[in-house]
Amino acid sequence: MNSELLPHGGDPMGAAIYDFHKNGAAGGRLVVHSSIFDDDEIPVEDLFRTFDRMPALEQAALRMAEGRVLDVGAGSGCHSLALRAMGKKPVAIDISPLSVAVMKEMGIDARLVNLYDENFAGQFDTILMLMNGSGIIGRLENMSDFFGRMKQILAPGGCVLMDSSDLRYLYEDEDGSFEIDLADEYYGLLDYQMEYVPSNSPVTVLGEPFDWLYVDFDTLAFYAEQNGFSAELVAEGEHYDYLAKLTLA
Repeated sequence: MNSELLPHGGDPMGAAIYDFHKNGAAGGRLVVHSSIFDDDEIPVEDLFRTFDRMPALEQAALRMAEGRVLDVGAGSGCHSLALRAMGKKPVAIDISPLSVAVMKEMGIDARLVNLYDENFAGQFDTILMLMNGSGIIGRLENMSDFFGRMKQILAPGGCVLMDSSDLRYLYEDEDGSFEIDLADEYYGLLDYQMEYVPSNSPVTVLGEPFDWLYVDFDTLAFYAEQNGFSAELVAEGEHYDYLAKLTLA
């Protein structure tokens, strides 16, 4: 599992966030490449959404967050800002230098650190992994490392609140059946590469390719049990997305 911080100049998400923060509007296009799907685009303004514009699953997670909260992969810090408005005290972490710089400018307790960095210590009552937070795990074979890390930084009685999506709908036939090749790699594993295309510069910011894991709840629950955790399905969204609560069994 890659535990390195992003190299200088390879921070497309951070570049998009930084431009929007400085200019009050999107200064370019944040493009997502994949070998599996056509290029997609993330609206940069969505990264700065306020609580009332967040999906219901995210709102539910933020309401449930208690005690000392760790906001993993915090990006622009929108979830940390919402938590702070509720009177809660989040710590935000991200591997994007520019994103962390923006969060610090907004007064968020933000750290430039990877979740798996052993030098990052602390006990957290709630660990938030939102915006398809399971993606940070990368691959199913990383599950044991992920749950091992959660054991290190969860306070007694603490929980992980994670949202994800079940991508089986991509394989749904007209009759409602699913055509998934069980001999192939897990259908929720995608490869991504992000690129920020500024509107005022011919030079784009291209990040390194990375794995991103969308995991169905049953599979998540299986790996949780294998690693000493229990998984609770807290809520389901409108399109195969869900919010899970993970606690030490």
